[in-house]
Amino acid sequence: MTMHDDQVDVTTETVASLIRDQFPQWAGEAVRPLASTGTMNTIFRIGDRLSARFPLHRATPAEALTALQQEARAAVELARATRFPVPEPVALGAPGAGYPMPWAVQTWLPGTNAFEADPGGSDAFARDLADFVAGLRDANVRGRSFGGQGRGGVIADHDGWMATCFERGEGLLDVARLRTLWTGFRELPRTSPDVMCHGDLIPGNVLVQGGRLGGVLDTGGFGPADPALDLVGAWHLLGPGPREVFRGALGCDELEWERGRAWAFEQAMGLVWYYAKSNPPMSALGRRTLARLLDPAGAA
Repeated sequence: MTMHDDQVDVTTETVASLIRDQFPQWAGEAVRPLASTGTMNTIFRIGDRLSARFPLHRATPAEALTALQQEARAAVELARATRFPVPEPVALGAPGAGYPMPWAVQTWLPGTNAFEADPGGSDAFARDLADFVAGLRDANVRGRSFGGQGRGGVIADHDGWMATCFERGEGLLDVARLRTLWTGFRELPRTSPDVMCHGDLIPGNVLVQGGRLGGVLDTGGFGPADPALDLVGAWHLLGPGPREVFRGALGCDELEWERGRAWAFEQAMGLVWYYAKSNPPMSALGRRTLARLLDPAGAA
């Protein structure tokens, strides 16, 4: 089922044709679609070492190319900030074979995504996740600040989006109770400057190997934001015990921790209704995160 009104789909045959035409050095590699909960790109394997990412949202070729180039720069910068594996940009493809936008080729990382290999009960994974976030926080912002798009700036700026989520969540969630929670979250003050953040630490963007953090995907959002933004990983990925391990390793004070809860809430509310039919695992993630936020000590 289509997830977005402006979605652009791509087939295995189209991808194989694009590779033959534009990257003949990989023409002999098997092209395989990747089953994914991803919401921004369709992913294909190219042999055993590469993956191709095709944007789902329709854009002009120039707009898409600018976004892909920015994502590639962000990926290179993030890789320098962490010891954990992240995909490396390899090439950018051009429109063709019926696909109307540029597309990207990256290295393939081994591991199992956290939807399939739930690390929520692992203290070791929680320490790894904290190490990842701490490494990003130590990266130089180079005079940059939050760009004003998406999560990571002023919490109350999301009132309009949350009003939509509460309206669309009627019949799916206990909206009255959730409105009360948001009333408190939106008033939380900001006292810390921007740091570098991944920006989307959800299970589909995290790889698990042997119960540990094996790698991090979707690195294109790496940039300056509220230090609490990457704390969403505590709620999307961890159960109560490991969540406290994560918090202790980062030394979060009460205000920062509550702001992290607010960002996780803002994201989870949209996941529940937006993907209820088109991407049930993402909708279920939103429900699980909301349950954890409502009962931090109990909901695993």
